[in-house]
Amino acid sequence: MAMVGSNAKRNRWLGLYIPLSMFMVFLLFPFYWMLIVSLKPNSELLDTSVNPFLLFSVTLDHYAYLFTDTDFVRYTINTFVVTIGSTALALVTSIFAGYALGRFRFRGGTLMGALIFLCYLVPPTLLFIPLSQIVADLGLYNSYWSLILTYPTFLIPFASWLLMGYFRTIAIDLEHAALVDGATRLQAMRHVVLPLAMPGILSAGIFCFTLGWNEFLYALVFMSSGEMKTVPVGVVTDLIRADVYFWGSLMAAGILGSVPVAVAYSFFVDNYISGMTAGATKG
Repeated sequence: MAMVGSNAKRNRWLGLYIPLSMFMVFLLFPFYWMLIVSLKPNSELLDTSVNPFLLFSVTLDHYAYLFTDTDFVRYTINTFVVTIGSTALALVTSIFAGYALGRFRFRGGTLMGALIFLCYLVPPTLLFIPLSQIVADLGLYNSYWSLILTYPTFLIPFASWLLMGYFRTIAIDLEHAALVDGATRLQAMRHVVLPLAMPGILSAGIFCFTLGWNEFLYALVFMSSGEMKTVPVGVVTDLIRADVYFWGSLMAAGILGSVPVAVAYSFFVDNYISGMTAGATKG
């Protein structure tokens, strides 16, 4: 019995703990690297005689430079406004599209669902040229609306596909019971389906928030001058000047810029996992 217990413990270490530890090191190393670089003085960053993976002295000058010599706070506000606005617009649209495709049976519905997901695979480099013409015709350059209205072009397709699969996992008999009791289709959707679909909706919302927060190309083309820059664009334009890289402040911006996404995932991680698995496997 002792030998069996010893083998089980060894197998657990070899099959679970060691692989998980290696995965955690691989996953967290970029954040560790950004953190130590953001805290190192410039003299230590450029000193090749010291171990680059260790932190020997700490300075907050890079964070101070980020807040005093750049408009990082303004860029963060811009990113919040654009991301929340585009996420809300994409999520509302995706709920109705996913509900229609997941609940109703009509000719071409399956093909339409596949085409919606394929739209997500179209690279933004093919879309930003015609979109730039539309933004120019509407006079939206350097305004929040230029990004709030263009981000849904890549947020809606995947969110709709995800919600379509999740709505199909909810028993339709519950909705039929509400309809029999006198509820309209919208009332049944609001009071029965949407509460049950909240994990999927939160998953789609986190996905949209993450993509919108990190988007670079559209923000560079449509809103890249003055104080209207977003964090990805502002950090690059302010902290990379020709062949001079402000590595400490760049890493500080990377650490601070990842906080909102990390907070969103930490609060809704359980719903995110259940929503992703249900929407992806049963849709």
